[in-house]
Amino acid sequence: MVLVPRIAAVSYLNTIPFIYGIEHADNPLRAELLLTPPATCAQNFIEGKADIALLPAAVVPQLTNYELLPDYCLGAVGPVRTVVVVSHQPIGEVKRIFLDPHSRTSVQLAGWLAANRWHIAPEWYALEDYEQVLHAEAGDAFLLIGDKVFDYEGRFPYLYDLAAEWQMATQLPFAFAVWVARKGTPYELTDALTEALTFGVEHTYEAVLHYGFDKKPYDAYDYLTRNIDFLFDNEKHRALQKFWDSGVKISPRVNPG
Repeated sequence: MVLVPRIAAVSYLNTIPFIYGIEHADNPLRAELLLTPPATCAQNFIEGKADIALLPAAVVPQLTNYELLPDYCLGAVGPVRTVVVVSHQPIGEVKRIFLDPHSRTSVQLAGWLAANRWHIAPEWYALEDYEQVLHAEAGDAFLLIGDKVFDYEGRFPYLYDLAAEWQMATQLPFAFAVWVARKGTPYELTDALTEALTFGVEHTYEAVLHYGFDKKPYDAYDYLTRNIDFLFDNEKHRALQKFWDSGVKISPRVNPG
């Protein structure tokens, strides 16, 4: 039995209700928290460094020996605001897309949208230096994720919100990350986690204040309650099954310089 579970979660604004719940629920969940970018969360779980993890949804089909936890996710039912493709040209004129490496789901979702909504076949490159975003060449676009997106709002005439684009293409919401537990994890532990997550989502405003996000130049509470949807409902399950069944696989090349 796991005595002190190791829980891997994302170190972004959109997870602070979850983290607040784990740390401050009425019955505190004794756990070691591993806070990293999304792709590292997946690696921690795959390598056995975490017992429970909030994983990029694109990783789930590759997993073995896991259980999908049913109640909560990081999702959106409209614009998510922090997963976007930006460019100086309309998306139909884009030749190269540079991909933020921190989220595998966002990378694969960009690939799905390129094929099924935008009808383009760009070259895909890893975004290795964020300074490059400010020095875009003609035909370049950039996939940006996470809190850093707020820094680039208003700097590009074309911004494509990936959750909104997916919804327009499929009439479905989207789930970027889901909770998984290793098979055999005691139900007492997963139940306690669900209770903690519920507490956190119900105390989102307190989480914003506790972690100092009320001092940011953007409205963190508005973002968490307007752009993020935490419930892993049937529609989001349907969306992910459609996404997984598509078999899209984007493997970015090294930046050409």
